[in-house]
Amino acid sequence: MTKIVFFDTDCISSFLWTQTQHLLIHCFGNDMIIPRQVYNEISRVPHLRQRIDDMVTDGNLIIEDIQLNTDENTLYLDLTDHTRASSLPLIGRGEAAAIVLTKKNNGILASNNFRDVSHYVELYGLNHISTPDIIHRVVNESVLTIAQADVIWAQMIAKKRKLPFRTYSDYLNSL
Repeated sequence: MTKIVFFDTDCISSFLWTQTQHLLIHCFGNDMIIPRQVYNEISRVPHLRQRIDDMVTDGNLIIEDIQLNTDENTLYLDLTDHTRASSLPLIGRGEAAAIVLTKKNNGILASNNFRDVSHYVELYGLNHISTPDIIHRVVNESVLTIAQADVIWAQMIAKKRKLPFRTYSDYLNSL
């Protein structure tokens, strides 16, 4: 069985902003989920919401809710609610929901915000990927050339996506 990939807002938005969600479909088929919290964040930008809705309609993406009165909901609140007496570092709702669902389903967390999620990746032994990993995969699979990856990378940065290098080529040279 293939592991399900659970996206936080920033990671999936990198592809939505650049209209390259087909790369996600190439990599993961219909094994992709976003938490309702991520959908709500993306929905603030109507054309991004439409791209998500299209992926859902086409059967490539599922929107999943965290059920109330579950261990997952308790953990989600511990990660996001500053009024709780939790010792866990607080993070954003989309990241927290993606972590909780990844943990529950033994999936893969897709997040670019390693600073916020690294503690939980280590704590819960989660598999983790980011936008650079996905782009690297499609280049290795000859879906994109390095030059095409550089163009998409630049478009992502222009849309305020946080990537670790100025270009894909710089990233590639760091490996």
